Amino acid sequence: MKKLINDPKSLTLMALLVGGAPFFPEPHLFGKIRWIAGGAVGMQALDWLDLLWHGWPLVLLLRIAILHIRDLRVKN
Repeated sequence: MKKLINDPKSLTLMALLVGGAPFFPEPHLFGKIRWIAGGAVGMQALDWLDLLWHGWPLVLLLRIAILHIRDLRVKN
């Protein structure tokens, strides 16, 4: 599990598949973010959990990118 959550290739694939599903008519994650940006009126607990489910690979991928950038700055 530790290798999986630290592998950028796997996380990129998961972010595209889980974050984008269902792909048509609009990715689910984009719809949830737009809903929150509009004030999150009417969102229930299940909607927040759904956002968490579709967004976790993207959060882990951002974590890896931030750590990589930090390591590059430390080396220089």
